[in-house]
Amino acid sequence: MTTLPDCRTLALLENGSVLHITLNRPDSRNAMSLEMVRELTAVFDRLAADRNVRAVVLRGSGGHFCAGGDIRDMAAARSQKTTNGEDPFRDLNRAFGRLIQQVNEAPQIVIALLEGAVMGGGLGLACVSDVAIAGQNARFAMPETRLGIIPAQIAPFVVERIGLTQTRRLALLGLKVDGREAQRLGIVHQVVADGNALDVALEDALDSLIRCAPQATASTKALLHKVGKVAMTTLLDEAAQQFADAVRGEEGTEGTLAFMQKRPPAWATEDNT
Repeated sequence: MTTLPDCRTLALLENGSVLHITLNRPDSRNAMSLEMVRELTAVFDRLAADRNVRAVVLRGSGGHFCAGGDIRDMAAARSQKTTNGEDPFRDLNRAFGRLIQQVNEAPQIVIALLEGAVMGGGLGLACVSDVAIAGQNARFAMPETRLGIIPAQIAPFVVERIGLTQTRRLALLGLKVDGREAQRLGIVHQVVADGNALDVALEDALDSLIRCAPQATASTKALLHKVGKVAMTTLLDEAAQQFADAVRGEEGTEGTLAFMQKRPPAWATEDNT
């Protein structure tokens, strides 16, 4: 695994091919500070080229996932002057947007375990996860309009996740919803009873993940992200070539042989979790 940066706001745990990232500012319900944004960005920078890491698990400490942006950072930005085209509020907000996009496009499978507050930026992170599992105590919201601000960086990703109509209702009314409603909307895939059940659901997800070929999974994720952004004929042409390359490649050869020999493929027999 790539050497990971030292972090003050994150707890990092490597377990085989899985990296567990815990947002670790429990006193503020893991509010997203600029320092946390920078640390998460540094971690995902390292992961971008690391194919030894197959999954990233995101969760929060102290019973909450993330309560949104850190108000203290906003207050500090207010005291800074806008000079030479620099705007501290814009730069603070945009840094988080780059992080959200980075997580969204990570080649690894991103699994979010959601408890307590999942607000603002926390909701944004949930919406760019590949697998989202919530505890019954989780509460989801886009509260920005109630604070006189806008969900500038997360709104596009929420729309991608649940559609424009439902995002309008959440964002324009600043509504708070529970895990069951979040599942109905499509924000999360599964709702479980408590923290212990979250751990069980995570193990089930990781068990399913290791049965899938690493490169095929990464390529499939990249393909899915192109839907609606690339002309369909072009996308299908590209996908056909990728399919042919995959069939002839190492994973395709091993997967076909394993199927014929009625055994697990090599990637499913490794200790990945």
